[in-house]
Amino acid sequence: MKRSLLMISALAVSASLYTLVGVAAAKGGAQAEIKALEESYVAAVDAKDVDKIMECYAPGDRLFVFDVIPPRQYAGADAYHKNWADLFAGLKGPVKIELSDLSVASSGDLAYGHVIQHFTATGNDGKPVDFTFRTTDVYRKIKGKWLIVQEHNSVPVDVATGKADMQSKP
Repeated sequence: MKRSLLMISALAVSASLYTLVGVAAAKGGAQAEIKALEESYVAAVDAKDVDKIMECYAPGDRLFVFDVIPPRQYAGADAYHKNWADLFAGLKGPVKIELSDLSVASSGDLAYGHVIQHFTATGNDGKPVDFTFRTTDVYRKIKGKWLIVQEHNSVPVDVATGKADMQSKP
């Protein structure tokens, strides 16, 4: 009897460990896939390729974005596609976006993350464009692929002056 209880306990512990390892591996896989998605986003922005950028986002009405560029919000992929096209139309030459401090957590087919983005370019007027902003994303695995379904970009604001902190240093 004692031996049977010991065997059952050992099996239960083994099953629990197997489950924990499987969940950790799944989360690690999600994080690696989302990191790859973010790397694709960077390459697409650097290439000024709006269609490739939009491949990182959910299609149709599944996408909702709060952006630092007016208007306040974009509902749907078409609206956000236009935002990117308008942004690039106002810039000449290359653009560069760099990500830092990416952090992602996932559970099942949902994940969320936050990252700091540093964007540099040259405006059509020849003036440099250089700002740093914060991004919080909600990801959903759709048809086997992680996509951004909700995004919130922001910059800190100095409450005393009402001015945005475009460099967003910690």
